[in-house]
Amino acid sequence: MTDLENCMESLIKIFHCYADEDKDKTTLSKKELTKLIEKELPTFLKTQKNPKVVDEIKKDLDQNGDDKVDFQEFLSLVTGLSIACEKCFMLLEQKKGKKCC
Repeated sequence: MTDLENCMESLIKIFHCYADEDKDKTTLSKKELTKLIEKELPTFLKTQKNPKVVDEIKKDLDQNGDDKVDFQEFLSLVTGLSIACEKCFMLLEQKKGKKCC
């Protein structure tokens, strides 16, 4: 598989690894989402100055208001963080004068 295909597979596996902890294997409960964020995004957590940021993110992710996060809602988190990280990446690349490929 390509790098991108591996990344996609990893996202699916990570989501379902944490979703499989309760009876509903297709969504993340608040507890499962918290565990996923703590285990899979420790650097993100360390950089947060406001301790309520994670609570706000969890609330915002539940777009349909069912107190669960489905795969599409989970991808919103990954997408948002990826966009923010890409901006930092590009700034660093500009400073170094490098290209990524």
